[in-house]
Amino acid sequence: MFTLPNLITVARVLLIPVVAFLLLDHDYKLAFAVFMAAAVGDWLDGFLARRLDQMSQLGAVLDPIADKMTMMIVAILLSAQGMLPIWLAVVIVMRDAIIVAGAVAYRFVVGHIEMAPTRLSKANTFLEFGVLALAMAQAGQLVDAGAWLVPLFILLFASVFISGAHYVWVWRRKAIKEGRGDG
Repeated sequence: MFTLPNLITVARVLLIPVVAFLLLDHDYKLAFAVFMAAAVGDWLDGFLARRLDQMSQLGAVLDPIADKMTMMIVAILLSAQGMLPIWLAVVIVMRDAIIVAGAVAYRFVVGHIEMAPTRLSKANTFLEFGVLALAMAQAGQLVDAGAWLVPLFILLFASVFISGAHYVWVWRRKAIKEGRGDG
């Protein structure tokens, strides 16, 4: 339970209110730095868990919670401050809400659930981190990404929508295979 990857994941969870406070304080440069530390931590905890053979049930549950909470809070706050379109924040939050609701429903209807992110979901998470980081960097005047933001917002929207639909499709098929779905 107290493995290095799990400690990194817990640190990522503890960074969520820090990023939120910094965004609320309009300190976009520092928020960007803390957000990037969380992004690197996301990669590092997974890498170390595999490399050190320290994968655990706690890490399997806590890692996606850290990702989803970070993304949702940053998307909501950036949207509220006009740095991110509201339609993009809504689709990010809705995707994660649908995934969580689906996982809970699957657990209660079918039984034990082993969440494993798909490649599509991993690519979406990478893109979400990147686009949200770029929006923060733009807000903090660290970069001039104005011309790139709208196309990236549209790309991220498509990625969020497609990866969310993919999760629904995959888990519906698993439920049907287990004989508990409508099919």
